[in-house]
Amino acid sequence: MCKDLVMYNWFRKKSRIEQLKERYRLLMKRSFELSSKDPEKSEKAHQQADRIFQEIQYLSFRQADK
Repeated sequence: MCKDLVMYNWFRKKSRIEQLKERYRLLMKRSFELSSKDPEKSEKAHQQADRIFQEIQYLSFRQADK
């Protein structure tokens, strides 16, 4: 049973929200790593992550209305 679920998740296409969450996570990680080396690049990555977070919120609220 569990094995079938794993296979299903492996082939399942990610939703737009899942894709955005993954991108957000990577940008926040990058921002943290750059914070001590290059604050300007860190801030740019953080701003991109904030925009993605706003889009995630928008899509989540829109999906909740359905």
